[in-house]
Amino acid sequence: MNTENMQILAMMDAVEAVEEEIVEGMEDDDDEEEETAYDEHVWTSPRNAILIVQAISTLLCETDPVNAGFFRENAANYIEELTQLNAAFEEVVSGAKRNTIVFADRFPFRYFADAYGLTYFAAFPGCSTETEPSAATVAFLINKIRAEQIPVVFHIELSNERMANTISEETGAKKLLLHSCHNITKRDFDSGLSYLEIMKANIETLREALH
Repeated sequence: MNTENMQILAMMDAVEAVEEEIVEGMEDDDDEEEETAYDEHVWTSPRNAILIVQAISTLLCETDPVNAGFFRENAANYIEELTQLNAAFEEVVSGAKRNTIVFADRFPFRYFADAYGLTYFAAFPGCSTETEPSAATVAFLINKIRAEQIPVVFHIELSNERMANTISEETGAKKLLLHSCHNITKRDFDSGLSYLEIMKANIETLREALH
């Protein structure tokens, strides 16, 4: 794509990007030659989403100053909704009996977990190319759920869910979707499913896992 006449904004430039993290029990690609990988899933934190909207609005205003008032008004309205979303997640976490979540899947929620002080265990980091976990990883997650009596095991959208099914069957933990807003089905796309709608559903899902 010829980008000479385009204004380009990278979402990662609008926030404080962090490196991918390998936590206890997680499968690693184990490629020592690979350069430092930054987690690209910056939008999973509503707080980051606010910063991204502000950056988009600023660039639009600079590019099209005639319509700057329109852009600023829309940005302010959307930021208010994102602020309410952030407050709802804070409320769920502040009143919870636990702060640990378990993913039988990739984990694209690093920024989300950091924002709300959550501890997490997962099979793979968010940008991993791996799809099949080792027996040791599955056993670790099963033991973690049993030891801490965690009631929910998560998977992400469009996952094959095999690992989540296995862990759910072994532990009795309920299998639930925590949607990372990274992928949606064609049906959801055609229906206009929004970031706010997805994240509002995540509020209640997280509540079930932490309370």
